Amino acid sequence: MSFVGELGWELFVPSEFAAGVYERLVEVGASHGLTHAGMAALESTRTEAGRLDYGLDMENTDTPLEAGLGFAVDFDAPDGFVGREALLAQYEQRPYRRRLAQFLLNDPEPMLFGEEPILLDGRPVGYLRSGSYGHTLGAAMGFGYVEHPGGVTADLVADGDFEVVVAGQRIPARASLRSMYDPANERVRR
Repeated sequence: MSFVGELGWELFVPSEFAAGVYERLVEVGASHGLTHAGMAALESTRTEAGRLDYGLDMENTDTPLEAGLGFAVDFDAPDGFVGREALLAQYEQRPYRRRLAQFLLNDPEPMLFGEEPILLDGRPVGYLRSGSYGHTLGAAMGFGYVEHPGGVTADLVADGDFEVVVAGQRIPARASLRSMYDPANERVRR
């Protein structure tokens, strides 16, 4: 799985060879359209691809179930794990009261950086943990937790009237529990 949602490689190079490898990559890559990209590009592509950043999108107070990472939890692990009983109790109390969702603004102009309030039917239900511009999707997007006393269901997220408050303005937004860009991860399987 790629952190940026596209095919790619991580190169592990001894430090004494790093400059030479870099120069050769730039030289050979030029004919293939290789270009430099910075952290903003990384943030944009990983957000579009639905890749979570530990410390931003999820942290110690969030559970894997709330973050949509239940597929990675093995309740039947031979030796169990710390917090198993509490997580199992949460699993049995579905729908979860809190869920991480991806948001895409309907307006392509405003930017998102994280910490923007999320509204559902005009009422605050959470805030964005991270935000970036989604160049492929054509608008700013981010991750944020939605809280709802009756539980956060897929229908609530898909059909809810969401807005994100950007610089004091309410901007309508679409929400999803899955990545809006390549939700089946087909691009990394080519």
